[in-house]
Amino acid sequence: MSMTSSRLEAFSDGVIAIIITIMVLELKVPHDQTLEGLRSLLPIFLGYALSFLLVAIYWVNHHHLLHLVKNVEPKTMWFNLLLLFWLSLTPFATEYMGAIFRRSSRKNQIATLCSFLSVPLAFLNVSTALGLLVLPVVMYFIPEREVEDIAKAQH
Repeated sequence: MSMTSSRLEAFSDGVIAIIITIMVLELKVPHDQTLEGLRSLLPIFLGYALSFLLVAIYWVNHHHLLHLVKNVEPKTMWFNLLLLFWLSLTPFATEYMGAIFRRSSRKNQIATLCSFLSVPLAFLNVSTALGLLVLPVVMYFIPEREVEDIAKAQH
């Protein structure tokens, strides 16, 4: 007796809904309820938005793919579970990326933002996109204050 593709799709939809729920639970209200407190959540929110987009792309493609399946064999169910396993790690990856981003220096954050913005901007204005890629290089010529302080303390 084989499973129908609609049953497999319903199960997958449930797992994906749980994944998205877990991801959104990582968005906490800031203790500092000011604009600055809200701004401090921007890296976490951007990580959530990027992860949500990733899961949404998989969900849409999964939905379309399952409508082509006539018979669901055990092998199909196992491969589907493997896909869902890797997707279920998305909340962990989102939190891990957010933790690295919160610990990184302002310079690293600006460099990362410039890299991300340069890609879509390249379709509109190549010169501006290249400028965004050169900006971090120029920034790294200026030593960070913390590094300067450590160097002074060692001498």
